[in-house]
Amino acid sequence: MLNWLNQDFLVISLGAIAGANLRYLVSRYAVKALGPVFPYGTLVINVTGSLVVGFFMIWASERVLADPRWRLLVVVGFCGAFTTFSSYAFETMAYFEQGQWLLLWTNILSNNLLCLLGVLAGMALARVI
Repeated sequence: MLNWLNQDFLVISLGAIAGANLRYLVSRYAVKALGPVFPYGTLVINVTGSLVVGFFMIWASERVLADPRWRLLVVVGFCGAFTTFSSYAFETMAYFEQGQWLLLWTNILSNNLLCLLGVLAGMALARVI
């Protein structure tokens, strides 16, 4: 079991290295190309990460039935390091497709409000320390 777990960590880590580095490159490029006034890099990263998760989860589970380690590499590792927004977007759209309106709106409101409050709390904490 330990060998299997170590292989999973390696697969996730490889995806995360690629995702984190690509996030950095896209962010820097967006600032140079579009300017620093609006976080275009973050927007591009979140939208493309969401596209990748949405595409990959359906492709890997409904089209080709890929080995589960591919999900670890692409979704958990790469997209997890590239953006965390992609998972949120996929889960929210799954609720939409299932017609689970209460869960959909709870997910949207709780993620947005709690994350904004978390940022505000972190900013306040940093200013106090």
